[in-house]
Amino acid sequence: MPAIGHKRDYSLVGADTAAAIASGLAAAEWYHTEIPRKQMKELMQRSDGPALRDTALWLALIGGFAAGGIWLWGSWWAVPFFAAYGVLYGSSSDSRWHECGHGTAFKTQWMNKVVYQIACFMIMRNPTVWRWSHARHHTDTIIVGRDAEISVMRPPDLIRVVLAFVGVLDAWHATTGMLRYSFGSINAEEKSFIPAMEQARVFTVARIWLALYVAVIALAVVTRSWLPIVLVGTPRLYGAWHMVMCGLLQHGGLADNVTDHRLNSRTVLMNPVSRFIYWNMNYHIEHHMFPMVPYHALPRLHALIKDDLPAPNRSILEGYREMVPAFLRQLRYEDYFVKRALPPTAKPYREELHVLDLGGAPQAAE
Repeated sequence: MPAIGHKRDYSLVGADTAAAIASGLAAAEWYHTEIPRKQMKELMQRSDGPALRDTALWLALIGGFAAGGIWLWGSWWAVPFFAAYGVLYGSSSDSRWHECGHGTAFKTQWMNKVVYQIACFMIMRNPTVWRWSHARHHTDTIIVGRDAEISVMRPPDLIRVVLAFVGVLDAWHATTGMLRYSFGSINAEEKSFIPAMEQARVFTVARIWLALYVAVIALAVVTRSWLPIVLVGTPRLYGAWHMVMCGLLQHGGLADNVTDHRLNSRTVLMNPVSRFIYWNMNYHIEHHMFPMVPYHALPRLHALIKDDLPAPNRSILEGYREMVPAFLRQLRYEDYFVKRALPPTAKPYREELHVLDLGGAPQAAE
């Protein structure tokens, strides 16, 4: 039976925040696989070509499926067009936000910025809030009390997990956040990772977005049609399922409060369609170890360092077969997690798992 530790406090300004800082988990030194400097430089080489190609295809598909749905509006034949449009709008925008936020998708930075702003609007993530939130996520990956992007907490709220597939709670929080920012309000947790000089940008973008959404609703009222709302905003609901399906696998069921991405991140081999939608973020250990490597180079990075990593899950289904039982065990034993095996060629894990100074015990793995 796993050892029982303290109850986790996921607040970014709570007891576990102070404990993470005191124990050295905050902004800690992370394990990295050793790569020769020349090969690392080649992997980090940026290029506009792959992202221009993939972005042109992405926008063409969005436009094509939207046009088909509009043309067939009012008949059931429109449903498959909007189903595909929804995934491209409500799921693939997640990976475009992510990669362009890192500034690695394109070599030309204004291209990263333009796609980042568009994708942020589609995924309903304030570009300034999430830029700094994601920076914290990489600095303190799955460190309780520090990481602002832990999607499944312990014990897991399975109802919340299921609702995430239709975007209900995320869209609600995004909408209430947009309204709050529009009135110039940032909460204490957000202030803990957003610099004061950046906060005005949060308010400006929120007000622009609010005006755009009001315009879409007004257009729907004037035209007496749901079509404007089906095209803008609601795809964040009906198209979110692929983003959630892939995103849960990133860290779900794995260790927290450790400083080795091989312990807290998961690489999953996926089909070409999911890889296009997800922009290769299925290579997630590799991305966290070396976040400045562009998405199109991650398969090469994986091939180079795979002998130092746990074997990847061979499919999305296999990943869920590993993750879901861990969630169910965590309902009873909060400290349970999946510890994945390393190959004989890998450097060993740092076996010492940090103990937060709150009377807790080390996490136990099976």
